[in-house]
Amino acid sequence: MSSFSAPKGTYDLIPPDSAAFLAVREALSAPLRRAGYGYVETPGFEHVELFSRGVGESTDIVTKEMYTLTTKGGDRLALRPEGTASVLRAALQANLHRAGGLPVKLWYSGTYYRYERPQAGRYRHFSQVGAEAIGVEDPAVDAELIILAADAYRSLGLGGVRLLLNSLGDRACRPGYRAVLQDFLRGLDLDEETRARIEINPLRVLDDKRPEVQRQLAGAPMMRDHMCEACKEYHERVRELVDAAGVAFTDDPRLVRGLDYYTRTTFEFVHDGLGAQSAVGGGGRYDGLSEMIGGPPLPSVGWALGVDRTVLALRAEGVDLDLPAATDVFAVPLGEEAGRRVFALVTELRRAGVAADLAYGGRSVKAAMRLANRSGARYALVAGERDLAAGVAQLKDLESGEQEAVALDAVVTELTRRLG
Repeated sequence: MSSFSAPKGTYDLIPPDSAAFLAVREALSAPLRRAGYGYVETPGFEHVELFSRGVGESTDIVTKEMYTLTTKGGDRLALRPEGTASVLRAALQANLHRAGGLPVKLWYSGTYYRYERPQAGRYRHFSQVGAEAIGVEDPAVDAELIILAADAYRSLGLGGVRLLLNSLGDRACRPGYRAVLQDFLRGLDLDEETRARIEINPLRVLDDKRPEVQRQLAGAPMMRDHMCEACKEYHERVRELVDAAGVAFTDDPRLVRGLDYYTRTTFEFVHDGLGAQSAVGGGGRYDGLSEMIGGPPLPSVGWALGVDRTVLALRAEGVDLDLPAATDVFAVPLGEEAGRRVFALVTELRRAGVAADLAYGGRSVKAAMRLANRSGARYALVAGERDLAAGVAQLKDLESGEQEAVALDAVVTELTRRLG
């Protein structure tokens, strides 16, 4: 055993659990690839200012949860706490918005870092699949992304995921609502830190999960009562398109989410089987973010879905994923010459697309067959000196127990036929 362990609030992803995480990543990203989203990968760290400007200096992510460091050259960097700002920065740096038609449609997958109090379903590093549609203000783009996320959850067999939907208005109507909300919040019994937040970004107070705060917010003014006609029409169009696609949702006028850059469409996917930390993913429109980080006006929308939390939701529902077998064929060579020939057969099987492994280290037949059964393989391929002399190998069906001799030069053809 090592004298080191994973840092507090982190975890190691190892087999067999890692197979489920890979399958979830594939399922969450598959609808995006079919919808024309291209893959983007950004560095694990960025300049601190990218997040303080984009995510918001008043957010807990920036003020409390961001891992920061100073390089030998004096640059202040941060481990990325979220993906949108990095992806938009990369798109602007590469001038993707000038390369062709808009929107620029990108998807990504990676690990993100926040210094939080570790608890069930919330760690200091976490995995997400995300998508961004950059450069177009169109309700159809918002609806497209919401539908793609809902389809991804459905493909995994999740039935308990609920969609919450809201609009946060825009630059035209948000200032008026902000002033009304501030007046209301200033009259509440709140701690000093929360009162300071009222002056910076009062909408963030609505996102406060503490029961003593939520009780006081019961009569808070709602954005929907202060939206301009343009925002009302935009939001209604999003609702119509999502509903027409058969995606159920609940209007949640209190839905804010924890990032400052959101405008208009805001949404969250939740699962009641996860307790207090019920969100499995979410996103929204961020029409002003490009300008916040020094780019041109580029209205955009996106989301991020938690891989870790989706796996927890699957476990909460008792959903077993149909995972591909790690090993279809497990080979057992008996003797030095058999080891060379069987190794060559295993290589041929792998090149033919068959998942194959073999017993290393000159194990006994009994020990090697235990490994074969433990591997989950469908077939065991056994060959000793007598088999080689006869030009055959023994093929054993590990489910039925039936065994037969197969010519060595027909092994690959026979196994690929049986495994389809």
